[in-house]
This record gives sequence, C-alpha cells and structure tokens, in this order.
Amino acid sequence: MSHAHGTPSPVASRSGTPLKGRIRVPGDKSISHRSMIFGLLSIGETRVEGLLEGDDVLRTAEACRALGATITREAPGRWRIVGAGIGGLVEPKDVLDFGNAGTGSRLMMGVAGSHPITSTFDGDASLRKRPMRRILDPLTKMGVTVVSEAEGGRVPLTLRGPKETIPITYETPAASAQIKSAILLAGLNSPGRTTVIEREATRDHTERMLRHFGASVEVVPHGADGRAITLQGQPELRGTDIVVPTDPSSAAFPLVAALITPGSDVVIEGVMMNPLRTGLITTLIEMGASIERLNERDEGGETVADLRVRHSRLTGVTVPHARAPSMIDEYPILAVAASFAEGTTRMQGLHELRVKESDRLAAVAAGLAEAGVAHEIEGDDLLVHGSNGKVRGGGNPVATHLDHRIAMAFLVMGLATDQPMTVDDGAMIATSFPSFIPLMRELGATIQD
Repeated sequence: MSHAHGTPSPVASRSGTPLKGRIRVPGDKSISHRSMIFGLLSIGETRVEGLLEGDDVLRTAEACRALGATITREAPGRWRIVGAGIGGLVEPKDVLDFGNAGTGSRLMMGVAGSHPITSTFDGDASLRKRPMRRILDPLTKMGVTVVSEAEGGRVPLTLRGPKETIPITYETPAASAQIKSAILLAGLNSPGRTTVIEREATRDHTERMLRHFGASVEVVPHGADGRAITLQGQPELRGTDIVVPTDPSSAAFPLVAALITPGSDVVIEGVMMNPLRTGLITTLIEMGASIERLNERDEGGETVADLRVRHSRLTGVTVPHARAPSMIDEYPILAVAASFAEGTTRMQGLHELRVKESDRLAAVAAGLAEAGVAHEIEGDDLLVHGSNGKVRGGGNPVATHLDHRIAMAFLVMGLATDQPMTVDDGAMIATSFPSFIPLMRELGATIQD
C-alpha cells in the first residue's frame, strides 16, 4: 500500500519482555540517495553494497533512470549504476515523482536544474506541503528557470536549466545539508568554483562522496561553528564502489528502545559514527545512557562501530541549539527517551523540525500529550518533563501526519509505557526503515500491525 493513499494501517505496541540480541539496521538513507545520484553523474560503473531499499531511495533511483542512468538491482542491497556523466543527462519523458522523499527531490533539483533540460518534480500529499523555495532561490542565481510551481514554491514544480550554469558563492539561510548539497550538485555542471558558506556545519556526506568520485573540494572553517565548502566545477567523476554504512537515524529507534525497556541488552552492528551525525548518542550519554562503542572500523569512507546498549536510568539535560544539525532527525525519539528520564530535558532551537515531513515539533508535542507526558513548547524550544521511568501511555492513536519518524518514535515509547501505544498509520515507515517492525520483534518487542 502506498503511504500516501488508501486506508490507514494503525499499529500498536505494548510493554513485555526485555529486549535482547544483535541486529543490523538498514543502510544510511543520506548515503543511499547520494550513491544513486553520484552514480548517475559519473562515467563508468558504480557498485553499491548495503543500499537502503526504502521507498524514498527507490524514488531517487527511478529519477536517475529517467535522467539517463542504467540501474540494475543485482541482489538485496546490491546495485549497479552505469552513469550518464556530468553534462550528459537526458530530458525525462515523465514527471519525476519523489513520493515522500524530501532529500531525493531537493538534491535532484540541483542535479537536473543545472542541465539544459526541462524537468517536473512532484510527490505525495506530505511532500507537496514542504517548502522548496530555499532550494529554488540559490538555483535561480545559478541560471535555473522556475517554469511553474505550486503556491509558496512547492511541488509540483517545473525547472528549465541554463545552457551554462553560473558558479556562485552562497551563504545558506538555515543549517541544512539539503540546501548545501543541491548547490554543490548544481555546481558540478558549472565552469569555475562554487562556494557554499554555512554558519553551522551540517552532515558532510556530499563533500566526502564528491572526493570519493574524484571531484576537487576544499573545506575550511568559517566563523565559530561554520564551514566554507568550495567545489571546482566540471570535473570528470569516475564510477567507484560504495559500501553504505548503517543509518544512525534508524539505529536511534532500537537504541532508545533498549535504554527505556527494563532489563534490555542489545547490540546494533555497524552504526555510522560520523561526528556530524552522532548528536543523539552524545546527548544520551550526557543523560546517563549505557552505550559502548565496540569494534570501530572504516566502511565506505565512514567510521562505524557496533553499539552495545543497556537499559539505563536517564537524567534530563539541556540540548544546545548548535547540536541540532547533527541530530535533526532524532528529536522525536529523543523526546521519547526524555519522557522516561528524571527531570526536564530542554531541546533548543528546533525551528527546522517545523518544515520536515510534518511539523514534527507540533506532532511530537501532540504524541506526548496522548501519552500523558508533561511538556511545553517555548518558541523553538521543546521542554519534556520526565517521569523517572513511569509513563502512562495509552490515549488516542498518535497522529503521524504521514511521518515515518513520528510513527516509529511512539511505537518505541509503547514498549515501556504502562498502557499500549497506537499510531494511526504505520505504512509510511517503509520510506526509511522497511524492516523496522520485524527487527524490533527479533529483539523481543511486542508490536502488532
């Protein structure tokens, strides 16, 4: 069933036995999207191991096919891409439908928009609500024409690329790896140097992968917490091999489940330890979480480790705004962990949560209210008043608003609440973590779909 259409599929979870065992969660979504995109833009063959085969990434793969790549699935998680090369993209015959994929749609606007072709982007009801103006503004400075757009710069929208893309220097208005990446990907097809300045450093997978495929990228500090990234345009990217590490944003769900479920002892294998992605782990350790890094190693240019996680007594902390870029997708599950802590957890500067798959800040608050957790929103801060391990749960089904992370966060909460928790729809979990329910059951979780 599509996560955008049809009858909702409620899912419920309840407390039961401790969680035990070893699991490996799917490949990182950010790197999976980029593997397809860089494969498209390269000359020759790219082989990918461990690709996340969620709906979001498969939509990006379809868009890459429509733009000229030859893409073959050889086995589960193993894909082969023969690229069209920078400057070699073909005009798509149909609308590029990205479903729920915000990352895929925004990055591909930079890719397709920088080529002299016309392309139309669309998605599901959730994607149609998400702002694209932050991507379109820098692209228009690079010569891209917005032929048509829905109100407020939203999809469906049509872009026409210039004969020659203009290199720019651009300071991003928000800490967003998607904005940065769209500009850098557009800069690949421009002569000269494209520079993105960010006041707060965001996840750097695009920069790492640009180098991995043969581009020249310079990264220097900018201000107290920022970076300036400069790309030399029109390189010849060469197809290469990629091993996709485990997604820390997906690992967050069984990790927190083990922390809040009494008696639990779980190992999550091969989790990416990129410091621009580990804000949640840093925060949980500050709260008193028992998280051990085991067998640190290198996979696909990223440091990974196995994480041993045991049930822990947590204490509320203040999470600084500067940490937000390294854990922007993990705030819903952090709010769940904070519900079981002793004292108050304040999460500062969550404006970006308002423009994710849903208004995540409002959706998290509503879910906490259904579970009986005391909380407040003060400006862009979320305060969660923990109950020292005793959360009522129950309430009406939590409204997920077609948001996979809201659904998974409150199903995790239900594994340790006094009463079962229900989410109104679990179908969209497949966009990022198709194996979530079976993997959690493997650990001993009681989840009924």
